[in-house]
Amino acid sequence: MRLASFNVENLFSRVSVMNRESWDEGKDVLAAYSRLNTLLQKPVYTDADKQAIISSITGLGLERGDETDFVILRQNRGRLLRRPQSGPPEVVADGRGDWIGWLELKTEAVNEVATQMTAKVIQDVNADILAVVEAENRISLKRFNEQLLKPIGAAYRGIMLIDGNDDRGIDVGLMTKSGYTIEGIVSHIDDTENNRQIFSRDCPEFTVRAGGAAEVLVLVNHLKSKGYGSQADSNARRKRQAKRVKEIYEQRRAQGIDLIAVVGDLNDTPDSDPLSPLLAAGSDLQDISAHPLFQSDGRIGTYGNGSPSQKIDYLLLSPALFNRVTGGRIFRMGVWGGTHGTLFPHYDEITKAADAASDHAAIWADINL
Repeated sequence: MRLASFNVENLFSRVSVMNRESWDEGKDVLAAYSRLNTLLQKPVYTDADKQAIISSITGLGLERGDETDFVILRQNRGRLLRRPQSGPPEVVADGRGDWIGWLELKTEAVNEVATQMTAKVIQDVNADILAVVEAENRISLKRFNEQLLKPIGAAYRGIMLIDGNDDRGIDVGLMTKSGYTIEGIVSHIDDTENNRQIFSRDCPEFTVRAGGAAEVLVLVNHLKSKGYGSQADSNARRKRQAKRVKEIYEQRRAQGIDLIAVVGDLNDTPDSDPLSPLLAAGSDLQDISAHPLFQSDGRIGTYGNGSPSQKIDYLLLSPALFNRVTGGRIFRMGVWGGTHGTLFPHYDEITKAADAASDHAAIWADINL
């Protein structure tokens, strides 16, 4: 059985502000978007809240209209704002109950070559069980499978994705080849701690019947990024998520399930404090890259240039799975490796960063069940 994880960074459409050449170009917009969404949910808008709303509105460029290149303010019934012909906008709603509407991130088409390269990576990795991160929705995965993977002989039979907590269309799912059947799904979308949702997306548990011989439990993750918000808050949330993942893992082990994989984009390095619940002493999960049969190209990172500080994508295996590993690898051919592949080789069709399948390399493990 080949198990893989791949952050596809959307297939057909992606939030416009996330589709820039670099993360830095969009992080301020995403921070303002997140801040304003939090403010808008308050039942009562105090004077301080209204000032903060106006500040965020201005930061997003919405002071003169409900739409910018990156966001749309929907005011369907009632009004949040009044925009005088002269002077700054004013918040006229006194709380969430005074108006119906929302703040929406605009999307745009993903580079066509990039979509084709995503299919090529999936074809070449050829995983029996493929965890996908940052996919728009199940219908997009299904369409991608039918329109791009099937024509090149790389189609999957099982396709499952449950919409999570992130309204940017970056959810996690699972695709399985013929002979590998998804027999059960448990979602953790509604898991909370101190009345706060734990997972930024979800931590779905997929029970897969592998070749009719064994059941493998796959927990797919995309933990809180470092991209926006304060570093302390991001780290604290990522650690809460890692702790909850470990709790789920240990609960399943206690129930007698031995073949478990925790996979996906964990958005931090192995020695980081936020990932310590999963990777430090007290956890028996093993990183595939630490296996003696893992093939290394000299770069341990999975994101960007592959440096150690960019090791953020993982296959963490329970002891029973780790002991059955027969090989593994980080597959970088879909990542921009610099002009003429100066950093590392990439597909010939990739002539610029925008053509890359993803900023993330795929990672896989071969396991003898």
